[in-house]
Amino acid sequence: MFERVSQAGLTFYRNTAWKDLRHGIFTRHGGVSQSHWASLNLGASIGDDPAAVRENHRRMYAAVEVNPARAVSCWLVHGVRTLVINGRGPSNGRLEKADGLITDEIDRPLVMRYADCAPLLLYDPVRRAIGLGHAGWRGTVKGMAGVMAREMRSAFGCLPEHIQVVIGPAISSRNYQVGEDVAAQAEAYFGAEAGVVRRDSADGRAMLDLWGANRLDLARQGVTEAGTLELCTFDNRHEFYSHRAENGLTGRFGVVISL
Repeated sequence: MFERVSQAGLTFYRNTAWKDLRHGIFTRHGGVSQSHWASLNLGASIGDDPAAVRENHRRMYAAVEVNPARAVSCWLVHGVRTLVINGRGPSNGRLEKADGLITDEIDRPLVMRYADCAPLLLYDPVRRAIGLGHAGWRGTVKGMAGVMAREMRSAFGCLPEHIQVVIGPAISSRNYQVGEDVAAQAEAYFGAEAGVVRRDSADGRAMLDLWGANRLDLARQGVTEAGTLELCTFDNRHEFYSHRAENGLTGRFGVVISL
């Protein structure tokens, strides 16, 4: 289902079934950033050289052959607000606060940045609409995935059984210890019986399963086709940035999707 592609000096993953989309889940390699941001850092608000970040964005767009002038992103705030991108682009470089973007416009790349949180890529080949979401623990326990599926139905008439989803690299449950307050919120939303919070057999620590939680959220909305690129960012920090594994001193890898 997934293939690892090297193109224009960059390496990224894509869904082989989405041949009519231009999209990529990018690794951290092939950019110009230095130090702990090395090298394809797409985060502009974490202290990296702005010129390096701009060049990294240029390279990313070139690798998947999309128009950077039409790209849309948002200021990620770990919520569930989803923006409908329809006839509007960036506004003087200012980003709206949101964690989800959806559109049915041709040649309108949606772009986000990650470092342990789960990327959500959505596509309805019937209604010809796409979405891109950012689901950390806060968004996940508030139903980010389900919100996006509902918003695509509301905005574009997408039926859940037609929506296809890819959940990208994120921190895995074996490395994602959370506090009891987070565990309680996850179990309150999904139900304790859902198993999205796992207890360490040795000491009872709570471990959150971001992949499983978002798949369950989608299934409850009627989305039956959800694949997961199960590459743990914590374990694969040689390939992806990991905020937790690198103690916050790291960059952000990029995801792009466009009709």
